[in-house]
Amino acid sequence: MAVHNKQQRLMRGALLLTLAGLFGKVLSAGYRIPLQNIAGDIGFYIYQQVYPILGMAWMISIYGFPVAISSLVARARARGESLSVRGFYAPVFIVMVGISVVLFSVFYFGSSAIASFMGDPRLRMPLRVTATVFLLLPFTSIGRGVFQGIDEMTPTAVSQMVEQVVRVLVIISATLFFVGNGYSYYYVGSGAAFGSILGGLAACLVLSLYITKHRSLLLNPSASFIPIREILKMMVLSGLFLCVNYMLLLLMQFADAFTMVSSLKDYGLLLEEAQEMKGVFDRGYPLLQLGTVLASSLALAIVPSVTKKRLENKTTEVKENAGQAMKLSFLISIAASVGLFLVLPEVNILLFKSSEGVIALRVLSIVIVFASMTLTLSSLLQGFGIVFLPAFAVAIGMIVKVMLNMILIPEMGLAGSGLATLISICVVFLSNILVFKKRIPFSLRAYIPWRATFFSLGVMTATIFVTGGAYRQFIEMQQRQDYVGYCILTIGLGAVSYGVSLLKTGAFTDKELDYFPKSTKLKRLTKRRS
Repeated sequence: MAVHNKQQRLMRGALLLTLAGLFGKVLSAGYRIPLQNIAGDIGFYIYQQVYPILGMAWMISIYGFPVAISSLVARARARGESLSVRGFYAPVFIVMVGISVVLFSVFYFGSSAIASFMGDPRLRMPLRVTATVFLLLPFTSIGRGVFQGIDEMTPTAVSQMVEQVVRVLVIISATLFFVGNGYSYYYVGSGAAFGSILGGLAACLVLSLYITKHRSLLLNPSASFIPIREILKMMVLSGLFLCVNYMLLLLMQFADAFTMVSSLKDYGLLLEEAQEMKGVFDRGYPLLQLGTVLASSLALAIVPSVTKKRLENKTTEVKENAGQAMKLSFLISIAASVGLFLVLPEVNILLFKSSEGVIALRVLSIVIVFASMTLTLSSLLQGFGIVFLPAFAVAIGMIVKVMLNMILIPEMGLAGSGLATLISICVVFLSNILVFKKRIPFSLRAYIPWRATFFSLGVMTATIFVTGGAYRQFIEMQQRQDYVGYCILTIGLGAVSYGVSLLKTGAFTDKELDYFPKSTKLKRLTKRRS
């Protein structure tokens, strides 16, 4: 009975962390839309130059180091050892401070060189403020990691959500202040970094309150001592490598930050024009992130089941669950990709006030499919304990992205960067597929209902065209607000028609429908009866 209760507690904790992560990702993607509206494309370009660094720091603080620290705590508990200041917290803190100072130094003291390499020396100030975020890593990571190690997920989840809310509020407020008072747009990037600093401090405050509450559980005298070498190995190998798998889109943006402006100048644009076009292209990443989160959320819910079945040596069920995860990811992501591709001109005007960069953004919309499936595959591989190979594939993908940016952008402009991103993520996706097939004989074709999928996509496309055409007959699309109704109707009816069509064509089994809310009602729409 105790084991069953512990498993239920772990599952609830995992679900809570998943929901907190989704909340953070949706908020992280969503706030960049009003940010672009306030700061314009130039201000958005400056923010996007430092955003990948801020995003990496956030990923490390919620996925990388806390997971490594929780593993150290779990090992200590398995040996019957307590957590003491001298034996655990002091050595872990020393290692964490060392890593954080190194990361801080790279971006702070190297800010001039990095800014010059990005093609814009004025980015030095935002980069220096951004570097400060890394100094908070020891405090947030140790707090989250220790609680996760004792199977208390609530403090981590609450601190994540508080951090993101404070961060977003400060970023938007700072942008309004700086733009409204005529400050240089480079203050926008600094304001964004400052928002991350305050968000991190808010997370530290939340964690400190939980630590005070659970003091007796977290701190006990002990003569045991964890060697510095073991801690460092765990932090670097497990912590950082694990993070890389979640940084796929961040690393694509990181590559753009270093290569895109200079490549656009080679295309024939002046510096300010190149910066503005970079801001236009960066509009696609919030949309890409939202689509990827939407597509992967249901699929990732199956991953814990895959891990559990693998540990129980139930190979057939592991294969079945993995196939279901990939199928859900594909069906949702391809609909999001095609739908965004079709309505992108109108969405671009509604969200970002202009229709610039539609071709490049349409290329980027295709990335949703491969990014979503890559994320799902990476998570499945982690369930098998395979961390390094997916991380290596992401590193290769980033190198490919940098090389293709320098080749394609001077020839094709913005569309070249979109194509470079698409090809790079396809490389990562194919690499993960090959690694996964070596572990389990797996055929994607066997799980995806191709006929039902393409028929449903056809129904969705027809619905969008008919709805959009009818809307234009009654509403003259001249003002930005005219696009609100268009986007709501076309996207809403398109999604409903796609979902109903999938159900009517028998694309899902009853077991798969159980993963959806209101599964009983959904089963009534299928050809089968449960």
